[in-house]
Amino acid sequence: MARNVPGEPYTRISAEEADEMVKSGGATVIDVRRGDEYAGGHVKGALWIPVDDVIPRFDDIPTEGNLLFICEVGARSGLAAEYAAAMGADSDRLFNVEDGTGTWIRKGLPSSSGDEK
Repeated sequence: MARNVPGEPYTRISAEEADEMVKSGGATVIDVRRGDEYAGGHVKGALWIPVDDVIPRFDDIPTEGNLLFICEVGARSGLAAEYAAAMGADSDRLFNVEDGTGTWIRKGLPSSSGDEK
């Protein structure tokens, strides 16, 4: 269930909620893990921007629609969402998929591996 935590500039959501947002359109999943983690399996169609690159690559992040940050357990993706907020992204557009990529894949949601989007 989507929820806001005081002090966080984003909304926490589950993998299922993220999948529904992607299916309904207007949402971009941003995988903020390391390259080897991304290659091992990621959300189908995810934009790969490692957490340390979110600020320098902020111009690569879509300016429209919801931004769904994902990592493995929700820590790096939360940090990435905070970085995006610090760079001026509207908090209403920022989401942290807190159960992570492993859970996404285990639940059979759309995924890819290697360099495949």
